[in-house]
Amino acid sequence: MNEYNSSGVLAHAAMKADIDPKTARRYIRAGQGPQEMKPVHTWRTRADPVAGIWPVAVQWLEETPELEAKMLFEHLASEPGGQVDGRALRTFQRRVTQWRRKHGPPKEVCFPQVREPGASLQFDWTHAKELGITIAGVAYPHQLAHAVLPYSNWEWAVPCQSESVLSLKLGVQEAYWRLGGVTAQLQTDQSSTATHQLRRGKSERGFNREYLAMCRHLKVEPKTIAIRCPNQNGDVESAQGHLKRRLKQHLLLRRSRDFASAADYAGFVAKVCTGINALRRVKIAEEMLRLRALPSTRFPQAEEIPVRISCYSTARVKNCAYSVPSRLIGAVVEARVSEAEVSFHYQGEAVVLYPRSHSQEPRIDYRHVIDSLVRKPGAFARYLYREELFPRPVFRQAYDRLAAQEEGQASLRYLRLLQLAALFGEDRVATALGTVLRDGALPLAENLEPGLREVPPPRPVELAAFTPDLSSYDSLIAEVAS
Repeated sequence: MNEYNSSGVLAHAAMKADIDPKTARRYIRAGQGPQEMKPVHTWRTRADPVAGIWPVAVQWLEETPELEAKMLFEHLASEPGGQVDGRALRTFQRRVTQWRRKHGPPKEVCFPQVREPGASLQFDWTHAKELGITIAGVAYPHQLAHAVLPYSNWEWAVPCQSESVLSLKLGVQEAYWRLGGVTAQLQTDQSSTATHQLRRGKSERGFNREYLAMCRHLKVEPKTIAIRCPNQNGDVESAQGHLKRRLKQHLLLRRSRDFASAADYAGFVAKVCTGINALRRVKIAEEMLRLRALPSTRFPQAEEIPVRISCYSTARVKNCAYSVPSRLIGAVVEARVSEAEVSFHYQGEAVVLYPRSHSQEPRIDYRHVIDSLVRKPGAFARYLYREELFPRPVFRQAYDRLAAQEEGQASLRYLRLLQLAALFGEDRVATALGTVLRDGALPLAENLEPGLREVPPPRPVELAAFTPDLSSYDSLIAEVAS
């Protein structure tokens, strides 16, 4: 119509609009476009499939508007006289939606908030079992300690084993140090004992002392949200789903969900987070201008627990038994518990280090008790931590063959094999046991020891032949001549 009004030529206007001239003439004569001339569809082409149950459905919706359309449909269809085609469910759902928009109760309104750069860091945990991660072929159930800056959506995640104070200190400080600065506030929810003191029967929840001490060290203001209001921590809650979706995609590209170690997997998560943050450089640069300086040191990420070594040469830490050298029996040592490790220190000197057991599975090192067990072989059969004294499958196979040969002597003979492992190295003894078992012989310590005492000759280092590049001398001659 604009083209026709300016040129006055119908054919030219129709060509410009890419329509037939006869169609263009009809629109011009009517003075209306296609949408205005299209009749409003107000008639039905078939009988209403939910007409029989709709009056009763309206009564239900007026009395209990929270009823779901599908549940109400199934209820009314099962009532006497409420025979209705099951294929009418979608029609009924659309009718309920239209009714609620016209007559239903008001919905809760969300109010977008103004985000200030560098003002706050939101922190939370999320379960990551759905990723199906394995470490050296063993299932690795874990969580992700996740931190997000609401303004730029910068995020960082660290794998952890539980929703604890230790994982909180690790996750928050890893995020701040990776970011290179500290926000004014640190925001968490109220559902975790890692940050709050949860008391049964009391609605008030204050911050715990360890969390407040970390916030004082970092010089951030602790902030929390209302109880059962996760939407107030919505930035990190929303980002968790997006992060796990990205991790799944990168795992598909990697073609494997298995990692050699937990450290390798943590590096994989860090690489994915780095790639995500690379897409948000502009707003991150604005955040960086508002961040406060990092403290000179991190808040201690390990919990220090004094424990006394029992007569079993073990110490219990977090309901889990760890063995230590027997010379420390009766002494009070310091156990330093972090998210990933447990180390024991005596008078400031490290004694032994273990990967932390989160399943209360005991950590017993045969080297700490083997000398006493060799002197008391009868204790091995009913030893509480007997299964932990089979460090590798080949040791278990050796014991089974010894027990099949002569069960009464099997304990002492096996303990002597463990003693050889403590003296000459577990790898060498395991290799020797494998050879003996494959040959069908009986694995006796007295037969293995002579070969273990022989120091293996060093392997000669093979050097690749050096072929000089003579053309490099030409440049030297040219420099001398000049």
